[in-house]
Parts: sequence; structure tokens; C-alpha cells
Amino acid sequence: MEPLPTLDAIRVARQRIAPHIHRTPVMTCASLDRMAGATLFFKCENLQKTGSFKIRGATNAVFSLPDEMARRGVVTHSSGNHAAALARAARERGVPAWIVMPLNAPLAKCRAVEGYGGQITFCEPTIAARESTAKQILEKTGAVLVHPYDNPDIIAGQGTATLELLEEVPDLDVVIAPVSGGGLLSGTAIAAKSLRPQARVIGAEPANADDAYRSMRSGRLEPLSAAVTMADGLRAGLCQRTFDILRERVDEVVLVSEEEIVNAMRHTWERMKLIVEPSSAVAFAVVLKNLPALAGKHIGIIVSGGNVDLERLPFASAESKAAGS
Repeated sequence: MEPLPTLDAIRVARQRIAPHIHRTPVMTCASLDRMAGATLFFKCENLQKTGSFKIRGATNAVFSLPDEMARRGVVTHSSGNHAAALARAARERGVPAWIVMPLNAPLAKCRAVEGYGGQITFCEPTIAARESTAKQILEKTGAVLVHPYDNPDIIAGQGTATLELLEEVPDLDVVIAPVSGGGLLSGTAIAAKSLRPQARVIGAEPANADDAYRSMRSGRLEPLSAAVTMADGLRAGLCQRTFDILRERVDEVVLVSEEEIVNAMRHTWERMKLIVEPSSAVAFAVVLKNLPALAGKHIGIIVSGGNVDLERLPFASAESKAAGS
């Protein structure tokens, strides 16, 4: 296994990807501060190219490849945001991208992948099916696998969001990011603990997909059971690389319910006028639990993405049911 990424790797990644991504804004909201009992700083990766932070890691990984490897193209498996990000990064470099997506991937994310020129192969919605399908494509094409999170260049790229956040708000007490496979939280933790060691780093995870929470408690890598959550981007399990980083640098993982995710998503839409997806809302949902350890703190929240299926808004469906009752 390659060495774990460092702050220097994150800084190099920032320089490499700068021409290809947005430096997203850090936004605040007084009404949400009052609601949370803390001072909140939202790093708005929902306003990023491709609609999520994933373009950071994908661009760093694709543009790190030597020319002879890049020419063969890239392959990945993803439920959506990494898929779109890798397709776009490959297009930017002028190389092909083969994307394995589960059959239940949101239609909006599938369209985004196709729009960036990615060639989609659908598979059953399991990690085993994703990996076996990707392996078949690799053997057929000779392309390079760019794993969604088990890749040091991906992790370093994701860490650039927190690097930017701490450049703008250097006195944060807490940084919160969603956790799925752990690439974003790993990069977040490396950047935060390197630049501000006293800051707490918290992972936010759906209670219905709680492998990171269980792994942190047991001290060993726990499998992800069937994850039935509206946070479709958080249905992957940790790998050994990301688990090692989380154990070393993350203070805790906090679980949130489906109801808490919807509540956080709705408040963000209504109060900040920002479109965030359920997977992104989990970080703010942790804040809204009003944990005593967060009271009065300066809290950085990585708003990871805004790729929502507008035909399946959770609060809209709840309102429709209420109206019909």
C-alpha cells in the first residue's frame, strides 16, 4: 500500500487541480447559527463543478497519471458523484472513462455521467457487483482503475476543500464532514489536524449505513450491511486505508436518522436557499442534534454536494402525503 497522504500532498493537489475546479464559497447563516447554538461556516461544495467535492479527488487522480497510463483511459464504480467527477476529469484530459453504476443510481446522476462523456455499465446494487463489473472492464480495456476513495491521490484531492476552508476561517473549533468510503473525511482530517491540531474532526453518518461508526467503536474494519438510506452517496463501506486515517485523526463519528437528514436538508434549502443532497445534509444534521460538545463553537461544515433528484424530494413527498390524508 502506498504511503498515506500528507498535508504537503494536499497542497500539491490544490495547485494541480486549481485550473479545473471552483474555489467554492464559505457561507454563513445567522438563523441557522441561532438554531444550532453555534457559529457555522458552510464550505459549499454543492456549488462545485459537477455538483460535488468529488471533482477535486478525481481531477487530482487523473492529472497525476503518467501520459502512457492516462491514454489507456480510466475505470471506476460509483453511485453517482464520483462517476460524474471522473467522467469530467477524463474529458478534461482527453481520455476515455468507463463508469460502473448500480441499477438504483439516481437518474440525475446517470445523466450527468453521460453528459460528461462517460460510458456507463450498470450492475446490481452491491459492492461485490460493482467491483466484479469494474474488473471485467479493466481486463477488457487495459484502462486504469481510479477507486472512489481507496486511492491516495483521491484522498489528497478531497482534502483541498478543508485546506481552503481553514485558509478563510482559521480559528475553527470543529470540522464536520460526511463519511461513506472515507475519502472525504480522511482528506478533511489530514488537513484539519495538520493545520489546527486542537480542532475536533467529526464524521457524520446515516444510522442506516453505520459501518464507520461501528468500526471506530470496535477498532476493526466492520462490514457494511444492507444500507437503506436516502443518502445514496453514503452507501459505501470504509477500506483499510481510510479506516487507518480515521482511527488516527478523527475524534468521533456521529449517527443521524433519516428524519434528521430530511430536517437538515429542508432547513438548508429554506434558510440558505442552497440545494443540498441528502448525503450532504448529514453533516448539518449532526449540528442540529445540539450536542453539548458543539455548543458555542465555531464549526466548519463540508457541504459535500447538491446533486438532487428533483422528482424525489423527501420533504415534498411528505407534504404530498399529508395533503392527501
